[in-house]
Amino acid sequence: MGSDAGGAGPAEVEPMPGYWELITRGAGVMLDEWRRCSDCGAELSKRTLLETAYITWTEIALFFFCAFLWTMIRKGLTESLFKPLAQWCRLLPKDAAKMPESAWKLVFYTMSWSYSTYLLFFSSYSFFHDPPSVFYNWKSGMTVPTDIAIAYLIQGSFYGHSIYATVNMDTWRKDSAVMVVHHIITLALISFSYAFRYHNVGILVLFLHDINDVQLEFTKLNVYLKSRGGGYHLLNDVLSNMGSVSFSITWFWFRLYWFPLKVLYATCVSSIQSVPNIPFYFFFNALLLALLLMNIYWFLFIVIFVVKLLKVKEVNDVREYEDEDARRAAEELLKHPQAESNGDGDDDDAGHHNSAQRKHVQNGVAKDKYL
Repeated sequence: MGSDAGGAGPAEVEPMPGYWELITRGAGVMLDEWRRCSDCGAELSKRTLLETAYITWTEIALFFFCAFLWTMIRKGLTESLFKPLAQWCRLLPKDAAKMPESAWKLVFYTMSWSYSTYLLFFSSYSFFHDPPSVFYNWKSGMTVPTDIAIAYLIQGSFYGHSIYATVNMDTWRKDSAVMVVHHIITLALISFSYAFRYHNVGILVLFLHDINDVQLEFTKLNVYLKSRGGGYHLLNDVLSNMGSVSFSITWFWFRLYWFPLKVLYATCVSSIQSVPNIPFYFFFNALLLALLLMNIYWFLFIVIFVVKLLKVKEVNDVREYEDEDARRAAEELLKHPQAESNGDGDDDDAGHHNSAQRKHVQNGVAKDKYL
């Protein structure tokens, strides 16, 4: 395992560069490549595509089958497990509507990130500690190790499913259009990196991104659960706040620090050093840079969220559209609270419940929760 992925390379591991080195060396190498590429154009791209892209009809059929399978599995789990669980937990209606989405994504991303973690840290691959090694002994049409091919099939088909799911199954948010673009770019990276045998760097990209999705969906679920049954649950509130802090830190660390300095440096600089005239150099780096820009875009949401959390100490999603009906209902509840308890036991319970509802609304329930 890993014989086709790494092979012989430099004896010493190169130190990870800094941002300035990435910008200066990356820009310099890309500019030199652009100047040398005198015959670049559609004809060269077509010829390179036909000569170096390797993917079979069987692999394409497996992709579509697995994408359909993910959709069916999600629907099955939603109806048989997630929705009944939301009802059993007595979630607020708007939280119960979004809980199955988060539960499904938490299950998938936990599985996928665990597998990529296994490949990078518990097998013979050294891509994380030595990113330039992703291009050592690269050959057009080289065999993809089975364990990496499985990861690609899982991830590629999931993102194929996710394009459909974002439009037709998920809650629509302010950044959902960007999310669709993100899924398309990710699917393009997965598909083309597999076809051109850049699978080693692909595993590193997936590892650096999936960890944030695990934390995001975990935090969302705890936000929903802290208000279950019309009450307040301290443990879930603490877990949601811890998840929010962890998510914010790891987003910067994995996507804005390690991703550019490990992945982009390897694809911009190390790739040319190991494989001169590497196919579709500009195309792949343009996709990775677009992914970095989207990570920066979403990080702005995170910064706004953190500032909001520090000011009002309530976890609200700055990406969510405000539900006008819920807002008006909340205002009516605040303006016309039900009568106080008159001594009857049931009325005491109802009064206590309404008081809790009013307090919860005042704390920001009229708006959808963050995460």
